[in-house]
Amino acid sequence: MPTPSPDKIAKIEVFRLPPRWVFVRVESEQGVVGWGEGTLEGHTEAIEGAYQDLAERFIGWDADQIQNIWQHAYRSRFYRGGPVLMSALSGLDIALWDIKGKRLGVPIWQLLGGKVRDRVKVYGWIGGDKPADVADGAAARRAQGFTAVKMNGTDGLDWIDSPALLQDTVARVKEVKATGVDVGIDFHGRVHKGMAKQLARMLEPLQPMFIEEPLLPTQPEEIADLSRMVSTPIALGERLFSRYDFRPYLERRAIDIAQPDVAHCGGISELHRLASYTETYDVSFAPHCPLGPIALAACMQVDLTAPNFFIQEMSLQMHYNEGADLLTYLVDPLVFEIKNGYVPALTGPGLGIEINEDLVREMAAKYADEKAWRNAVWTGPDGALQEW
Repeated sequence: MPTPSPDKIAKIEVFRLPPRWVFVRVESEQGVVGWGEGTLEGHTEAIEGAYQDLAERFIGWDADQIQNIWQHAYRSRFYRGGPVLMSALSGLDIALWDIKGKRLGVPIWQLLGGKVRDRVKVYGWIGGDKPADVADGAAARRAQGFTAVKMNGTDGLDWIDSPALLQDTVARVKEVKATGVDVGIDFHGRVHKGMAKQLARMLEPLQPMFIEEPLLPTQPEEIADLSRMVSTPIALGERLFSRYDFRPYLERRAIDIAQPDVAHCGGISELHRLASYTETYDVSFAPHCPLGPIALAACMQVDLTAPNFFIQEMSLQMHYNEGADLLTYLVDPLVFEIKNGYVPALTGPGLGIEINEDLVREMAAKYADEKAWRNAVWTGPDGALQEW
């Protein structure tokens, strides 16, 4: 096949959209359009500023040189890494892979070496930030085709709190398990060490699918200690932004499931590297993705190629999705149809999805004067700040 002629980046546009997403549209000089997502929930304005910088640096570069652009975006400035810079890089990287796949007429997974599976196992959310009505939620998810769900383990907790609150968590998990679905329990970094040890032990007999962020990601040693206390798989990674951030967890044998977020970790390029890196440590791969359709499609491109892939988060009808949902901006929402717990492989060129650009522009204009999404701020009975 003849090598395509160079096609330079001509335009980079950023769209702030409900419910809390940031899409990036990259157009080449030959008119090929790629879509990316670099959402950083709660820090939208910072991401928009980072995209302005990326546009100034990379408009005019060859859109095919994804690795070179990634390396320059990451390494050519003195400060590197972190949630803001990596999330912006993620959106650009995803869009460039979309362009490359469209130019060559193949899905991105073909460019990553081909797929090792035909479908991707998925799970949906139940219960919201303050978990309630989880049994009904699990039953509804099962009716939608899911065989697995995730729920928050607790509401806000003090550093050491009443053991009765942990009993409530156990009761909710039992209710969900009774519906016949598997369940992952997200501690969300809300539970400090003294309580997390107790809760992990109490949940262990119920055999949850995993415990996610049992402690804050600042605590690799303590998470490793907790991992050795229980047989439940430990999952973590949404607040780690590169393979370098994952290194201490892998070297300490602290996690069983890696959950990098494609919209935060450096896009498809770094997500693919992380799949291989975590496989080296016999760690499963389950990308975090409570975000939009572009991020989900990007995750799936890597999921299809990764031998150690386990399960994929998807945000369909998630509690954060107010004003728009996972399928809102798609021309064909059936690309994410769930059958017996799985979504079929995306087969179209690039990301394999078609974004409704007219609707994106309409919604971005409609919400231009709206305040960007912010997470809740929780305080305890004494007025002190609690982890959200």
